[in-house]
Amino acid sequence: MSDHVNLYETRRLVDEYLLFHYGADHEILPWDGGPVSALRFPLRTVTELLPSCGNLSGNPDGLRALDVGCAVGRSAFELSKVCAEVVGIDYSHAFIQAAASLQTGVPLPYQIAREAHLTEPLVARLPENGTGSGGLPGDIHPERISFRQGDAMNLPEDLGTFDIVHAANLICRLTEPLRFLQRLPSLIRPGGHLLLTTPCTWLAEFTPPDRWPTGTTLDWLTETLSPHFDLIQKKDLPFLIREHARKFQWSMALGTVWQRK
Repeated sequence: MSDHVNLYETRRLVDEYLLFHYGADHEILPWDGGPVSALRFPLRTVTELLPSCGNLSGNPDGLRALDVGCAVGRSAFELSKVCAEVVGIDYSHAFIQAAASLQTGVPLPYQIAREAHLTEPLVARLPENGTGSGGLPGDIHPERISFRQGDAMNLPEDLGTFDIVHAANLICRLTEPLRFLQRLPSLIRPGGHLLLTTPCTWLAEFTPPDRWPTGTTLDWLTETLSPHFDLIQKKDLPFLIREHARKFQWSMALGTVWQRK
């Protein structure tokens, strides 16, 4: 197993992602005048991209959603507001264990870095219902979600088809991103939608350079997906990752919505 795969099983990364997914705004960014528009990214990848899909009531049995690279689960919980079934898959066993623990309704303690060796204790909880947290109207339904460990490049054959596939900041962390993209036409029913975001940060530690796009990421996605999908929205989505109380990563993800032909 490679070093970067091991990294995603560490307590430090689990805690970092719990903060990214469930931390209150002031817990992530304790400074006035900071980039507040970059907060709540795991929520906004659903709430800012899903509306472009239009009327999603076309499946009489209820919508099915697949969240690939779901990490610790925040986007999957948001999708449960509008979908009868949500499958969340991540390669990290530790991430899936955290998401499944939160699904039971039991608060999950974790630590965030303050500076040097100093940490602060926090608690992650299931998202609140209603619109107060900036999400979609309606209630979350944890019972509609199944979290499972899996590989985005080797997804199980028995998954079936979905109305929505959500993959946030995943493709530039895969060793063979093309394998994932080539699987999508068989996963999304005609008329269904793909919600895809990426910061386009191609790094050799994750993806061998000969598997990077030769041009822009958007051009590569268009060339790869256009035989089976129409691009219906493109939107820039900022996000903020806290390293400690005085150091942050601010990035701009490319958000796209594709409709299956």
